[in-house]
Amino acid sequence: MKILHIMASKALGGAETYATDVMLSLQREGIEQCVVMHEDAPRFRELEQARIRLKPQVLSPAFLPLQKFRIARLIAREKPDIVQTWMRRAASFIPARCETISQAPKKGAPHIVGWFGGYYDVEKFGACHHLVGVTRDITAHMVKCGVPQSHAHFIPTFPDIAALPPIDRSTLATPREAKVLLALSRLHPKKGLDILLQSLQQLPDCILWLAGEGPLRRELETLAKNLGVIDRVRFLGWRTDRAALLRSADICVLPSRYEPFGTVILEAWAAGTPLVACASAGPAAHVTHNVTGLLTPIDDVKALTTALRRVLDDETLRRAIVAQGYAAYIKDYTRESVTRQWIQFYKSLMG
Repeated sequence: MKILHIMASKALGGAETYATDVMLSLQREGIEQCVVMHEDAPRFRELEQARIRLKPQVLSPAFLPLQKFRIARLIAREKPDIVQTWMRRAASFIPARCETISQAPKKGAPHIVGWFGGYYDVEKFGACHHLVGVTRDITAHMVKCGVPQSHAHFIPTFPDIAALPPIDRSTLATPREAKVLLALSRLHPKKGLDILLQSLQQLPDCILWLAGEGPLRRELETLAKNLGVIDRVRFLGWRTDRAALLRSADICVLPSRYEPFGTVILEAWAAGTPLVACASAGPAAHVTHNVTGLLTPIDDVKALTTALRRVLDDETLRRAIVAQGYAAYIKDYTRESVTRQWIQFYKSLMG
């Protein structure tokens, strides 16, 4: 089996992190791979060190007709069994002459697979033969948009939780006795971090760690100053030690207004950190309220504050949701389980 991956994004969000983790897992299983990725993508060197063949030159310069031509030429030269496109932009690089969803590829041509990390426009994936959704609801969305059931597939994500000890709080200017709220998130309006800052204002014994980067950083810093909580917020930037942060935090908070899934859910479960999330699509579908975490309405400062206070003050509840969350992770979302699902899916396409 030979797979050609195409990932056009230079960002390092949850989708990019997961795609890279899948490539690394497939490499460990001995799957032959070639990856089209920008050389300045954050995890390019990690793939290079894993001895995965990389083709960054295909995407440079950023001129779509030329990129399409180079990818077509690369497919003809590499002769992969599968072309895996990660997200909409990557799918747009597939030459238009490829067959459309529901059709089988021509003899000798690769199967083109598109990946949905959200409720994307199916029409943007017209060059793909099969689509994979990160949740069952996203897969159902594909079918509602006209994709045949047999060509819409569900494979979940998995968290990459390293065996790291809890981070030393003193390195982040955080007293040992403080209650730590952790948000692992892009600093983006849809992530609801402004609501979390308002909630922090009502939790004077808490310090907030914001691990992530994004366009909203200055606005969030200004808001924290205006709310009088800037001295209790640590803007950590993008971190590669998420497991260590989770194991040191008292609660992992996911206050998103829009979240198709949220691998952070799985990371919290795997690390044994209590989870409080707003009930956007992903958390609402995967978190059982009062069992594997606490759910609150979107944009409800009072409800979020109440939920956080409950978890902080109720040790029995805290232990219960940690145990149930970890059990959910072990059952369906380990790296080994999800990697097997990808391999089985690819093999099923090849007959």
